[in-house]
Amino acid sequence: MPAGCMIQPRARGRKAKEIIAPLTDRIFAHSTPALYDHYMGPLLFEPYAKLVAERCAVVQPDRILETAAGTGIVTRAVHRAAPGAQVVATDINPAMLEFATHALRSKHVSFQPADAQNLPFAEGSFDLVLCQFGVMFFPDKIRANQEARRVLRPNGHYLLVTFNRLELNPIPKAAEDAVSALFAHDPFDYMERGPFCYADPARIKHDLLAAGFTHVEIETIELSSRVNSRDAAQGLVFGSPFRSEIERRDPSALDRAAEAVAQALVRWDGKDAPMSAHLVTARTFVAA
Repeated sequence: MPAGCMIQPRARGRKAKEIIAPLTDRIFAHSTPALYDHYMGPLLFEPYAKLVAERCAVVQPDRILETAAGTGIVTRAVHRAAPGAQVVATDINPAMLEFATHALRSKHVSFQPADAQNLPFAEGSFDLVLCQFGVMFFPDKIRANQEARRVLRPNGHYLLVTFNRLELNPIPKAAEDAVSALFAHDPFDYMERGPFCYADPARIKHDLLAAGFTHVEIETIELSSRVNSRDAAQGLVFGSPFRSEIERRDPSALDRAAEAVAQALVRWDGKDAPMSAHLVTARTFVAA
């Protein structure tokens, strides 16, 4: 779901039934990263990507490192907001990074595979390190924070975005509840284990201080996104890691799951749904 969470390509399912509109051969000709970018981007990631890009522009960095860049949703927004900055966008997932590379070509932006917990860059290489909706999936969050601090120049900025609690993000919650109802014997907890597992500000601050940052500011920011129930169902079921959770239970259940999600989201169709996330800025000030 979020960028950098190691989405693996899966066998393509049958065309979804008319209730969520036919999933045409043209759509299924694209890779999972393409579905993720096209449907999940507007639904969950682009509103905060715009905010992150605005914050980056205010800092006026010369060199930016992005970890868990995924399909490049944030990369593109940052490049538009700060076109003169040199951006190095990284991700551990080759398929996602390949899509990002083709989606944005600029002499100011480069893409390369990298593990956020073991960055292949020298100390003090960047003015700003950013990670939107990726830290939740890092096995060792403190180590990833330490690496971000290591590659930052003195007084540089580390900018993180992580989802707030699931109940404050009604679209993914409704989607998981709808699919769970299809598997009453084996209910889902993917959202709580994955994208919404890192919502406690106290824990976030602890992990950043433990990594050596000395100043941590956490803002809880509520935004909204316009919902198309059919597109949202396609993105959540076919274009996100939620897909593998469904297939693990029943590989033939994707169409039914998409129908259930579309039905659950009908009340939001054509409306703005609220979403909530934490925007975190961490720094370690060094006296001149």
